[in-house]
Amino acid sequence: MFVFLLAGVMSGSAVFAGPGKADKKLTVDPKSTKIEWGAKKVTGTHAGNVPLTSGTLIVDGDKLKGGDFVLDLKNLTVTDVKDADMNGKLTGHLKNKDFFDVEAHPQAKFVITSVTPKSAGTYDVTGKLTIKGITSDIKFPATVKSDAKKVTADAKIVVDRTKYDIKFRSSNFFENLGDKAIDNDFTLDVSLVANK
Repeated sequence: MFVFLLAGVMSGSAVFAGPGKADKKLTVDPKSTKIEWGAKKVTGTHAGNVPLTSGTLIVDGDKLKGGDFVLDLKNLTVTDVKDADMNGKLTGHLKNKDFFDVEAHPQAKFVITSVTPKSAGTYDVTGKLTIKGITSDIKFPATVKSDAKKVTADAKIVVDRTKYDIKFRSSNFFENLGDKAIDNDFTLDVSLVANK
């Protein structure tokens, strides 16, 4: 459910080389940042939030150069189940070994390895996502907006949970699940806000 770092421009894309002279490393504000997770199964969907532990955005003026973020999986929440007892059961299940095993792996992190500008304020971001101690490459589009006070980076990240040893009710690994199957992909809608 994820740490950004890089800089240097080569052939229109930024490559990790440490912050350049013009780059500014901004601290992401956990209170202003919002990260929502979404998951699908045959019989419906679930959604919730994941708190941000820490994060940075590296920018050169209005241009994204890199960054990172760390997620607090121990305190993830479910927002679509209103019954308190059912909500507690689902939240607990997501935190146990069937899913994120938060006692052993309380955080997830994402680190940018390259940024390719596409058009004004839009980028293709590539990086390494670590969940349950397993790191895998991932790529997604991102939009960055900047004003006099803050920089906001928005992205929808699609994650294949099976790459991180989260196989519970995956049709890739279990047969005859019927309507109990859960999609392999889940999403993270990320909106990071860093104050200038």
